[in-house]
Amino acid sequence: MAQTAAAPDTVSLGKSGRQTEEAGPSHRWWILAVIGLAQLMVVLDATIVNIALPSAQADLGFSDGNRTWIVTAYSLAFGSLLLLGGRIADLFGRKPAFLVGVGGFAAASALAGAATSFEMLVAGRALQGLFGALLAPAALSLLTTTFTDPKERAKAFGIFGAIAGSGAAVGLLLGGVLTEYMDWRWTLYVNLFIAAFALVGGFLLLQRTARDRGSKLDIPGTVLVTTGLFGIVYGFSNAESHDWSSPLAWGFLAAGAVLLTAFTWWQTRASHPLLPLRVLLDRDRGASFVAMLISAAGMFGVFLFLTYYLQLSLGFSAVRTGLAFLPMVAALMLTATLSTSVLIPRVGPKIVVPLGMVLGAAGMVWLTGLGLDSTYATHVLPPLVVTGLGIGLIMAPAMSLATSGVASDDAGVASASVNTMQQIGGSIGTALLNTLAASAATSYLVGKDPTDKLNQAQAALESYSTAYWWSAGFFAAGALLTAVLYRRGVPAVDADAAPTVHM
Repeated sequence: MAQTAAAPDTVSLGKSGRQTEEAGPSHRWWILAVIGLAQLMVVLDATIVNIALPSAQADLGFSDGNRTWIVTAYSLAFGSLLLLGGRIADLFGRKPAFLVGVGGFAAASALAGAATSFEMLVAGRALQGLFGALLAPAALSLLTTTFTDPKERAKAFGIFGAIAGSGAAVGLLLGGVLTEYMDWRWTLYVNLFIAAFALVGGFLLLQRTARDRGSKLDIPGTVLVTTGLFGIVYGFSNAESHDWSSPLAWGFLAAGAVLLTAFTWWQTRASHPLLPLRVLLDRDRGASFVAMLISAAGMFGVFLFLTYYLQLSLGFSAVRTGLAFLPMVAALMLTATLSTSVLIPRVGPKIVVPLGMVLGAAGMVWLTGLGLDSTYATHVLPPLVVTGLGIGLIMAPAMSLATSGVASDDAGVASASVNTMQQIGGSIGTALLNTLAASAATSYLVGKDPTDKLNQAQAALESYSTAYWWSAGFFAAGALLTAVLYRRGVPAVDADAAPTVHM
């Protein structure tokens, strides 16, 4: 898609060259609320159950080693099936895919919440991931095709990006409240209430789209990419609980890389490719995928290790920890909305997204100075707000530009690619940062008494600081890459593109 310093008020042109004034469905803002609720449900479940794990473990009696499977089962199913879910939405309709995804996610949540055994809980979490992989790309592609006015699209993606970026922090807060004042099972049952509104709203408001009966599902491509993504996510998950030298880590990573390479080769030859390479080869879109991947990896330096610091070093409760992240959420929502509605139409992504990366890196470096005598208001809050401002400048523009100008038939799989990058980035970030942090703690205790509580506390601080430095490195690399990859100027409207949305 061409890029020029076009005015921000450029509009789509039809085949006749006349301006298209249709702004989309009259109830499009209600549709945004429905889509946002569904997306919040998916994002929440990446973190909301984490705080409830100790309570669930005590209730069901599973081991520490098995505890990671409660998280891994969800991420494996979600990450490996996203592209399939996106193509299903394209082939069979986004409204049916959305409704089935929401309903299935609610049913899986009910199953997991009612679990009487470890196996039942893991099965429910895996089914959540499966239906989430159908729901998430359908939601984003519905947003893409609902808002056809450039200015309204900018606002809509700002709100959606804020939800996607802040959902993990909201999950920590909600998980803490539900676990502390009710029961760990309510971290799963809460999805039933969210899904009820999303189902009713989706059924009443969403419009059915025409189905292309000539298109077929790319079975070989589906098998290659699903198993390849499974290998990548599973390999990084095993790297957290095993050494990097374990075949369960490097073996699955290597197998996943080979399978994804084979998938890319096959997509150039398949008559009905699962992921047409035209979706990936646009320069701005590729830069947006890179931004999503790197920012997701870097964000775990905040959500994971700052949670540890607040609870273990400063003695915060689960609820107070969740509340501590709210200023970051507010900052993120502010810049997510401003970036798409004000900044991108004026200066373009080549300045905005790298600036967000720089702020993210600065916030992480600032966090490395935290100590045992640090206070929240003086030492934690300022870098937390700076990081939130940065993530908001990254997430919303990247989501918008990653789906901008995509042909209508490819909207679902393009949206799935965005979610896939975010999921893979999160898996990479979790595995790498956990491993590096653990190594830093072990190195600190060499030659010291490991049973001394002060040494243990200082070792924990050393591990957190190491994670923040590496997260800062992720964001710094992201600033460099996005500054190089994004085109100059304001994204222009392509008059020849299919009738999807443009910035």
